[in-house]
Amino acid sequence: RGFKGYPQISLEYFGKTPDFATEVVITFVPEENAEAQIQRFTSDKDVREDEAIQSVLLKIIERADAATVLESREVSAC
Repeated sequence: RGFKGYPQISLEYFGKTPDFATEVVITFVPEENAEAQIQRFTSDKDVREDEAIQSVLLKIIERADAATVLESREVSAC
């Protein structure tokens, strides 16, 4: 848990209610002071339960060889 160096990936969830996330934003920062690369994924169902989206997120994390992965457990309003 916490920052363990770069590359860093963060995951943030968004939805209309705190219980249902329809969007996930993945932010990749390859090194300190580098520009962040951002990707968004949306679904009609909860993205946290969407196997296809979760599989893509896992592949991104693995390919980035991320030293730090931060995940917000809360769903922010969009």
